[in-house]
Amino acid sequence: MTDTADSTSISAQRFREVFRHHAAGVAVITTRASSPDRRPVGFTATSLTSVSAEPPLVGFGLSVRSSSWSAFRAAPRVGIHLLADDQEELAAVFARRTADRFAAPTAWREGPYGLPELDGALAFLVCDVVTEVPAGDHSLFLAQVLDASVKEGKAPLLYHAGQFNVLRR
Repeated sequence: MTDTADSTSISAQRFREVFRHHAAGVAVITTRASSPDRRPVGFTATSLTSVSAEPPLVGFGLSVRSSSWSAFRAAPRVGIHLLADDQEELAAVFARRTADRFAAPTAWREGPYGLPELDGALAFLVCDVVTEVPAGDHSLFLAQVLDASVKEGKAPLLYHAGQFNVLRR
C-alpha cells in the first residue's frame, strides 16, 4: 500500500478498466420524487452493498450527474430491487438516461410507503435513508432496511466486463 500523501491517483479510465473485472449483483433502486407530481424515479446500480446486520443497513452510490440524483437526495425512503437473471432488459432500461423507465413494458405497482415496486425481482427491500455522504462525483447513501421479501428459486443478474451475465450452476 502506498502513502496517499505522496501518491497520485490513477485515471478515471484506468479505475473503470480495473473494476470491469469485479462482478457485481444488479439492483434497481426506486423512490418517488418530492415534487407535487410524486413521479416514480429509479436507476440501475451495481454499487449496492450490505453494510451492517444490526441494525440492517445497506449502502449504494449514485452519480451527482444522474437525472435521479436530486430526487434521491430528498427521498426519505427507497425501494431496492435485486434483479433476477431474466431481468436484463429491465436493468438496461433503468440504466438509460433518456428512457421513461416506468412506461410499458416495465411492470410495476405502488408498493409499501408508496414506493414503486417492480414485478419479478429476486428480492425487494424497503429502506429508510439514513444519510448521504458526498464522495467525489457520486453520493453514497446509507439506508436502514425496514422490510424485505425474497422470491425463492430465482438466480441473480450479474454485471461483469461491461455486460450483464447470469450465474452458472
